[in-house]
Amino acid sequence: MPKITPVVLAGGAGSRLFPLSRDEFPKQFRPLLGEKSTFQDTVLRVTNPETYNPAVVITSESHSDIAFQQLNAVGLTGTILGETARRDSAAAMAIAALVVEQRTPGSLVLAVAADHVIRDTQAFNQTVEKGRAAAEAGQIVLFGLEPTEPKTSYGYIRPGKLYGDDPDVHKVEKFVEKPDQKTALQYVQNGYLWNSGNFLFRSDTMIREFETHAPEILAAARDALALAQNREGVLLLDQAAMCRAPRISIDFAVIEHASCVSVVTGRFAWSDVGEWDAVWEILSDHTDANVTVGGGHFYHSEGCLIHSESVQTIAVGLKDIVIITTKDAVLVMPKNRSKDLKAVVVDLQQKGFFVPAEVSKA
Repeated sequence: MPKITPVVLAGGAGSRLFPLSRDEFPKQFRPLLGEKSTFQDTVLRVTNPETYNPAVVITSESHSDIAFQQLNAVGLTGTILGETARRDSAAAMAIAALVVEQRTPGSLVLAVAADHVIRDTQAFNQTVEKGRAAAEAGQIVLFGLEPTEPKTSYGYIRPGKLYGDDPDVHKVEKFVEKPDQKTALQYVQNGYLWNSGNFLFRSDTMIREFETHAPEILAAARDALALAQNREGVLLLDQAAMCRAPRISIDFAVIEHASCVSVVTGRFAWSDVGEWDAVWEILSDHTDANVTVGGGHFYHSEGCLIHSESVQTIAVGLKDIVIITTKDAVLVMPKNRSKDLKAVVVDLQQKGFFVPAEVSKA
């Protein structure tokens, strides 16, 4: 059976997990939940040599050394592409398809986000196999998950008619990226699925869809690869070409417009760990338990999270509070205010209050 090339998209900034996640050392490379980073966990999830080729990693130029070191730390190697300008996921997906097409025309690509948490590796890979036939036939296969609440930060998928014989694989009847609260609630009630941000497709299929729906992104990606420079094992994409690509997600650029899109329903727990309340939910298993990562102690408290890098942090008589401690910053907030943090970080940066922490890349 032909092997699949995993492409790990690791270019995000993760400002909603400040102060642990910073521009110079973002959340996908931090040990949010344990000893390994989510980047390392993601690559390890797709290493079965019977199924997968070595991974291709697409990250920012400034994080390429971190990616290289973290791959080595878990005994893995792979191709690392350094983005010299941030252009969101559409440009990265075009580059992924072009790289794999150059190596083995028409072969399968599995694009996965480096900052997601999926603890059931077996169930994830079973979902990949369920989507293989549709992808080989020229479908862009999304991984859909049954929603637990009407989140407005996710894309929603309405499954249509069956694609083939597997009851978990359907054509996509409708795809909507980030609806408002009222619409999201209607989608949950009407059997829509969350889009998990994983994609399985043939490299030539994705290139064809870019040619149809986003040719300017594809042209910039071709030039960025053609003019790329090799620096100590990292392929640095050409900056001028990257800057010509519109800054847009793959969902808005291609998926909302393409007709060859199917969805396989995943039977695994998933989180994009977008905010601190999500970290608490994963580690607490949705109970009222307190959660500690690093040096933290609770007294007469419930439903709280302490994530401390360096100092012992003590919480007394608190409920549903997040406390994050790093070498140069302390964050204290109610869990239900996690969505406000991104705007707070922007304000701090504009006022000059935020000085990046010195962190190790080891």
